[in-house]
Amino acid sequence: MRVTATVNGHTRQADDIWEGESLLYLLRERLGLPGSKNACEQGECGSCTVYLDGVPVCACLVAAGQAEGRSIVTVEGLAAGDDLHPVQQAFVRTGAVQCGFCTPGLIVAAHDLLSRIPTPTDPQIREALAGNLCRCTGYEQVMAAVRLAARELSGEGE
Repeated sequence: MRVTATVNGHTRQADDIWEGESLLYLLRERLGLPGSKNACEQGECGSCTVYLDGVPVCACLVAAGQAEGRSIVTVEGLAAGDDLHPVQQAFVRTGAVQCGFCTPGLIVAAHDLLSRIPTPTDPQIREALAGNLCRCTGYEQVMAAVRLAARELSGEGE
């Protein structure tokens, strides 16, 4: 099967997709976008979160064939070339990246939250990130990163 989709703003095509192949495998192995991580393969950890037609999904749970004709944005696609998105910058600045395995999914989830709720409360941040597991940070740096990104995106700065 051939899959053609818009990935990070560019039309991309992959051939010889097998029936059980996941969107995560398509992105990482066939299209060379390693940002989304393969951790649990069960949709429990959030490490593989990407946007599919503007909705955050666990790419490990989406069949590659379901991406046909659709729009996908990965953590790589949030940046503008070499310029990181403010959410990505906030994660780096607050040390919320630790080992980096959960970071792509957390960044996409935080980006989605801030696109819907520009100045979220701590309970709103926790709820938005509840589907993303991290073993390194204890979440305090992650919370700080989302708060910082919210301030910077609103024009308040630090």
